[in-house]
Amino acid sequence: MPATRGSPNPAAAWLRRIEALDGPAYRRIAEAMEQAVAEGELQAGDQIPAQRAVARLVGIDFTTVTRAYALARERGLIEGTTGRGTFIRSRTIEDEAGLVDLSMNLPPPPAGLNLAALLREATGAILARTDPATLMAYHPGAGSLAQRAAGATWLAPSLGEAAAERVIVASGAQTALSALLDHLTTPGDVILAEAFAYPGLLATAARRGLSVVACPMDAEGLEPEALDRLIVQHRPRLLCCTPTFQNPTAATMSLARRETVVGIARAAGVTIIEDDAYGLLPTAPLPALAALWPEGVFHVATTAKTLSPGLRLAYIVAPPGQAEGAARTLHAIAQMPAPLMAAVVTGWIRDGVATRILEGVREEAIARRALAAALLPAATGGPESLHVWLPGATATPAARDRGLALVGAEAFRAPGAVGEGLRVSLGAATKRATLGQALTALRALTLPPGKGCS
Repeated sequence: MPATRGSPNPAAAWLRRIEALDGPAYRRIAEAMEQAVAEGELQAGDQIPAQRAVARLVGIDFTTVTRAYALARERGLIEGTTGRGTFIRSRTIEDEAGLVDLSMNLPPPPAGLNLAALLREATGAILARTDPATLMAYHPGAGSLAQRAAGATWLAPSLGEAAAERVIVASGAQTALSALLDHLTTPGDVILAEAFAYPGLLATAARRGLSVVACPMDAEGLEPEALDRLIVQHRPRLLCCTPTFQNPTAATMSLARRETVVGIARAAGVTIIEDDAYGLLPTAPLPALAALWPEGVFHVATTAKTLSPGLRLAYIVAPPGQAEGAARTLHAIAQMPAPLMAAVVTGWIRDGVATRILEGVREEAIARRALAAALLPAATGGPESLHVWLPGATATPAARDRGLALVGAEAFRAPGAVGEGLRVSLGAATKRATLGQALTALRALTLPPGKGCS
């Protein structure tokens, strides 16, 4: 095999690596490519030479190169596009770590849509009609009126009609929750939260010096009798909860439960922070708590679970007359959301792309939830939920040995809460087949002794 060092084609420079490798030619080519990717010589999106060009450069027959490229494709190194050529494939977390990620709660790729293509199209259109200097400048902290109006439109299925002036655009739900805790509490205040709650809320409350009291839960979330008792006992400043596909238990409050919870809080004068990350995912969204009590609920909704976490955009809907103060606190924490991302989401909402993406995410979420129902019948969660809850289960070293990344109840327990469980996220696996393999492995680990895995 002749040396390829000094080849005039920079895209073929990695082929020099085959000279130091042993074995059949086709395997050496695939291994040389794998080494080049691992060391950064070849990166995601790089185009590599056509098979006939490699055969000519290396001095071997075309069939051998075809076999080498097939092996590289099996290893997840390359992907081909008809009419464009062969490219180094983008590596996913599960490729790099060798794990199937059941711990990160991401929306799955939207069925029938190419999110990357939609993003390229959107950013191209924005840059074509907008002076880039404008996008790179500082913008109003609460978002422009157009962005706030788009947020109100987006949230209407669960929130109903809300004035744009009540909407604040934020750089993600975690930032929004942090700003609201800063705005609405002082150190030492008591807040009520679900017994198993969003870790970001618990961490922010701890940094703020707040005392978190855990409210017991049932299949619909907050237990009304316990909530009423704890409000009388602790006189909390806030109640923080997630009414739809609660994180981590996936519990969803019925309309009757929502009305009861709102009634208890309203009677006691306790403001609610509603973390409604998943509220738009159900095929028929239930009314948000803020729709039932606009004057007493700060509503937080993120695009991270319905469109894509990379957009880093969320909306706060404040009670009438209270948006300005909350916006000032948010501005002090995060200045403003990224203008380009806000422009992308606003454009998608206006032209209907956001709805198409949401429908695609929902379609894929339904399919994955059905797969989880078949393989993990003990898991709880609604038909469109991005995650399910395995009550009583725990993460063990054997799970990682089987290539599973999991998160257990310890990450979610509010102070004083007890109990075990596993949150199993269904969206992070890039392919449904990969998720099925992971859930099958998890089932074998969580079944009682003596039970098979039929």
